[in-house]
Amino acid sequence: MVEEEGMTAAAAAKRGQVSIRSVFNWLQQYRVEGSAGIQAKQHPGHPARLNSFQTKRLEKILLSGARTYGYDSELWTCRRVAEVIKKTFGVEYNVDYVGQILRRMGWSPQRPTKRAIERNESKILGWRRRSWPRIKKSSGAEG
Repeated sequence: MVEEEGMTAAAAAKRGQVSIRSVFNWLQQYRVEGSAGIQAKQHPGHPARLNSFQTKRLEKILLSGARTYGYDSELWTCRRVAEVIKKTFGVEYNVDYVGQILRRMGWSPQRPTKRAIERNESKILGWRRRSWPRIKKSSGAEG
C-alpha cells in the first residue's frame, strides 16, 4: 500500500495511471475491509455472448479475408461480420453493435465506396483529358 511502501498518493496515482482520488478511495477501502475491499469487482451488464475462444476464432476468420468466407470483395462491413458471427457461432447481434465488438478487438468496420454499376472508367478518363481542360480554360475555373 501507499503508506507501507512510503509512496505518496500522487506517486501511486502516477504509477498506476489513475487519479489521486482513486488512490485515496482504495486506501480507505483497504483500511475498512482489508485486501477484500480493493479486489476487482464484476461489472454489471449483459455478459458477453462470444467467449474469448470464439472471439479469437472470429479474428482468424476476419484475417483470412471476406472472399474466403464467400463474399465478392475483401471488405468486412458490420453487416457481413454479423452474418459470419450468426453462421459460425449461432449468436445474433444487431448490425449497429458489431462495430463495438470490432473496436474491442482492435478492428474498425469498413464501408464500401458507392459507385454506379454503369460507371465507365475509360469514358471518364477521356472526359478528364479532353473536355475538362477546355471547360476549365473557358470558365477560368481553378483546380
